[in-house]
Amino acid sequence: MNPNPIKKMTPQEFLGFERTSQEKHEYRDGVVIAMSGANRNHNKIAANLGGLLWQFLKNRDCEFYPSEMRVFVPKTKLYTYPDLVVVCSEPQFQDDVPDTLLNPLILIEILSESTESYDRGKKFQYYRSIESLREYLLVSQDQIRIEKFEKHGDGFWRLSEAIGIDSSITFESIDYSISLAEVYYKVTFEYE
Repeated sequence: MNPNPIKKMTPQEFLGFERTSQEKHEYRDGVVIAMSGANRNHNKIAANLGGLLWQFLKNRDCEFYPSEMRVFVPKTKLYTYPDLVVVCSEPQFQDDVPDTLLNPLILIEILSESTESYDRGKKFQYYRSIESLREYLLVSQDQIRIEKFEKHGDGFWRLSEAIGIDSSITFESIDYSISLAEVYYKVTFEYE
């Protein structure tokens, strides 16, 4: 993510700007920040995960969205684009334009060097305030590793992780287990 803000706007100004922009931007604390592009590993992982989720969810009462679906976090006024989003109830949108989702069940971020600390820290803090959110996954693009944070009935978030090509991880909220071999199919690493 480009750390250089474009300018300050109100949420309404941001939506008007974003809906006509050729590029994606995050809106954080009143500041509009341009989002940077993704590399090959990021795109392969997103495509692999997206394909797996689409295949599993296609005959269920759930929807999967790639990174073009904007998510709004009402408590913090954050507008952002998670890499992958799953919703399993009637999708709720901020207004009559169905491009800003309010009720994600699962959010997935593919980590990059420039966004990792934000995705783990402040962004996850913001995401935790979304009432509907049950699972948050952080997917590494420089090693075979997925961390999953799952919200439990006591309000606490618990971490589990899968490491290595022979591992798998389960989306508890949709009862779906995925193999890391499938997630990382045709992904290459610098150390190979």
